[in-house]
Amino acid sequence: MLERLEQINQRFINIEHELADEKTISDVKRLQELGQERSNLEEIVTLYRKYRDTQRQIEEAEEMLKTETDDEMRSMIKQELADLEKSLDPQMTAMKIALLPTDPNDNRNVIIEIRAGTGGDEAGLFAADLFRMYSNYAKNRRWQVEIVNSNESSIGSIKEIVFEVTGKGAFSRFKYERGVHRVQRVPVTETSGRIHTSTATVAVLPEADEVEVDIDQNDLRIDIFHSGGAGGQNVNKVATAVRITHNPTGLVVVCQDERSQLKNKQKAMAVLRARLYEMELSKKENAEASERRSQVGTGERAEKIRTYNYPQDRVTDHRTGITVHNLPKIMEGYIDELIDSVAASEQARMLEENAL
Repeated sequence: MLERLEQINQRFINIEHELADEKTISDVKRLQELGQERSNLEEIVTLYRKYRDTQRQIEEAEEMLKTETDDEMRSMIKQELADLEKSLDPQMTAMKIALLPTDPNDNRNVIIEIRAGTGGDEAGLFAADLFRMYSNYAKNRRWQVEIVNSNESSIGSIKEIVFEVTGKGAFSRFKYERGVHRVQRVPVTETSGRIHTSTATVAVLPEADEVEVDIDQNDLRIDIFHSGGAGGQNVNKVATAVRITHNPTGLVVVCQDERSQLKNKQKAMAVLRARLYEMELSKKENAEASERRSQVGTGERAEKIRTYNYPQDRVTDHRTGITVHNLPKIMEGYIDELIDSVAASEQARMLEENAL
C-alpha cells in the first residue's frame, strides 16, 4: 500500500510541475483536467505526507535516545516517541479509507420516492411523517426540496410522493435511506390504544444528466391531463399534469405539482432519466457479481432497514443494530447519527473486502 501511495504522491508532484508550465497555462482544457486530478489526489497525498513525516520523527527520536544520557531528556523523548507511534495506526486507517473507491454518484442531486406500505391509513400517515423528516433534514443542510408528484388524502396521509433534493452531496447521505421503514405506534384512529405496525418504502435515485441517459423521443408516450388532489387547488382548470410512459421498459412517471405544463414535463423527464439510470447501474452491478454486497451497497428494498417505535421512544437501524432515543427529534430531521452509523459500517465492509 505504501508503494501505491508513493506513486500517487509522485503523480501529485508531476501535476504541480505541469500546472506551473506556461504551455499548460495557455491550454484551458488541460488546465481544468489537471486541476481536477490534483483536487482528487490532494487529500490522500496530504495524509500520506503526514504519515511519512511521523515516521521520520520516530526515526529521529530513536536516534536521539541512542546518544542522550540525561534521564529527564530521555524520559521526554520516550514520551514523545510513544505519542508518535500511537498516532501511526489512526493515520494508516485514514489513508486506507481515502484509498477506497468512491461512489461516482455521491455529489449528485437525488430523487426520492416514498410509498405507503402495509397498514392502511396509518401507513400513509407514516409516509407523510417520513417526507417531513427528510424535508427537515434537507433544510438543515441548506438543500432545496421540490415535490414532483404526490398522492395525498384529506386526512394528511400520503399514498405516494416523489420529490427532488438539490444540493452537493445529497445522494451521499440519502442513499442510506433506501429500503423498508417500519413504524410501531398507536394510530390516531385507534380507540382501544392498541399498537399497530405499519410500513413505508423509500427509493433513492441519483439524478442523471441528459447526456448520460439517451432517451429516444419516439419511445415515449406523453399524456396531458387535469391535475387533481386533496384541497382542489388548480383542479380541472387547466390541463397541466403530465404522464410520460417509456414504452421499452413500461416505466410510467407522473408530475402534476407545477402549474406549468412545461415544468411538469421537465420534472417528469428528470425522474424518468433517474429511473433509467438506476436500471443501468443495477445491470452493471449484477454483471460484476455485486449480489455479494450488503443491503446498503445494492439498494435492495425488500428488507426492513429501520423501526420507529413510538411507545419506547426509540429508532433502531437493523443494518448496524444502533438504537437512538428521542424519537420526536429524529422525526424533525436530525438523522445524522443514524446515517453516520450505516456509512461507517459500509466503510468497514469495504476496507475488509479491499484488504488494504
